[in-house]
Amino acid sequence: MNKKSVYGFALFVLSIIGFVFVMCVALFNVSEDLNRQTIRIISSTDNKDLEPILDRYAAQNNIDILVDYAGTLEIMENLNEKNNNYDAVWVSNSMWLYMLDGVKTSDSKIINMNPVVFGIRKSKAQELGFIDNEVKLEDIINAIKEGKLKFAMTSATQTNTGASAYLGFLSVLAGKPEILTEDYLNDDNIKENLKALFNGVNRSSGSEEFLEEMYKDGDCDAIVTYETSIININKDISKDSDALYAIYTQDGVSLCDSVFAYLGERNTLKEDAFLKLQSYLLSNEGQEELIKTGRRVWYGGIKEDVDKNVFNPNWGIDTTKYITPIKYPSTTVIKKALSLYQSELRKPTHIVFALDYSGSMTGEGITQLRSAMNYILTEEEASKNYLQFSEKDKITFILFNSQVGTPIAVKNGIKTDEVLSKIENTEPRGGTNIYDTVTKAIDELKGVNTEKYNTSIVLMTDGLGNSGSREKMIQNIENEEIKIPVYSIMFGSADSDQLEEIAELTHGKVFDGRSNLLEAFKTVRGYN
Repeated sequence: MNKKSVYGFALFVLSIIGFVFVMCVALFNVSEDLNRQTIRIISSTDNKDLEPILDRYAAQNNIDILVDYAGTLEIMENLNEKNNNYDAVWVSNSMWLYMLDGVKTSDSKIINMNPVVFGIRKSKAQELGFIDNEVKLEDIINAIKEGKLKFAMTSATQTNTGASAYLGFLSVLAGKPEILTEDYLNDDNIKENLKALFNGVNRSSGSEEFLEEMYKDGDCDAIVTYETSIININKDISKDSDALYAIYTQDGVSLCDSVFAYLGERNTLKEDAFLKLQSYLLSNEGQEELIKTGRRVWYGGIKEDVDKNVFNPNWGIDTTKYITPIKYPSTTVIKKALSLYQSELRKPTHIVFALDYSGSMTGEGITQLRSAMNYILTEEEASKNYLQFSEKDKITFILFNSQVGTPIAVKNGIKTDEVLSKIENTEPRGGTNIYDTVTKAIDELKGVNTEKYNTSIVLMTDGLGNSGSREKMIQNIENEEIKIPVYSIMFGSADSDQLEEIAELTHGKVFDGRSNLLEAFKTVRGYN
């Protein structure tokens, strides 16, 4: 065999070896992919900042971790409807697992602890004498009664922080009983103190993220929130006097135990992947990663050797003292307490619904709008999700198209039959006059006593504003010393840029109702 033939044969052999090698690698990768597990988690939104930790773990361990974030009540509703394929649930507080109806959970473990506390602008806390002093809930209530303190908080019926804080207030005012029974919910003295406390709420939020935005925008001097939120907000605050100062009330603090649990039936491979992830989060390495985000992974509240850049004493973050935790009541008492808050204890609202009745709403649009409003305004239906209005609430309705309709005022939030009839029987037609409608809605709320009512506007539109004066609307907004937030629900082909501008001007928010208008209206209710 000559040299040329030998060389050709060698190349042939090498090509065969290369092909075999490539095929082996491919088969190995296919085998790996077949064994690769995907874990789908439904999680409270406050875990969003942990995504980098989960992503690193997933990459290092050849698994896929898919996380859907939702509000606490939304998680409960989703799981109770059993229309999902989630493998695990990660909720901010274990009390919500007991609210699940027939949903099987297992292997639940606490990942970290997070106190819910008052965060007060440091200059305001200094003025109130709260810095370097023991503060009781009574001191905060007195400051509110004297007109010295207003605060914002997330919805007590739609969010974990709001509900946890409320149940903590209730327990403290009841004297921190071993078991909080329904009898305490009927105690007039406790209810009056809770009303006085909630009268200090000047803005409500449906999420922690928006609450943080409100504080950074200067809409409030104090908020009720997670300790981690105070840390995260202060990282972006340049002036020390504007930083939030954490107040751990001496007579009791709500602690949220972040619980991670497996869902559904046993699946050896999937459950094994879940348990490995859970074990990592509870390992020394995982716990150190959580501490970096401002989460407590120790019990009893005391830990001296912490990073003072994170757990900063100048922000009132105190890890040297034992936190007195409140005890959460039974599921039955929690449900009745939430209903009591929504119907009786919370500060009343005066809200304007501005509803688009332009011609483009004909058909499916107007059907969905009527269905959503019927749900929101029917006490029996809305109360199923603690969204009902109370008899102390005031509601104004403006139905608009090319023209701005005559406002319809309802002075009792549960007497809505007449306006529901109007909503049902008015037919859509004409164009879309968004700007003049917002101007009119603001006019309707001018002069409202904000000591007695929280004010807001809910604008629902499916199109582009094509008439009215943008300049007059902006002037009207800027003339108001206290901004009245406009919460817009985008539907159909609504112009998001137009609505975002209104939201920015009024410190409001835009919600996407294109896929489900009813869910958008339900979400908005957590903000007013």
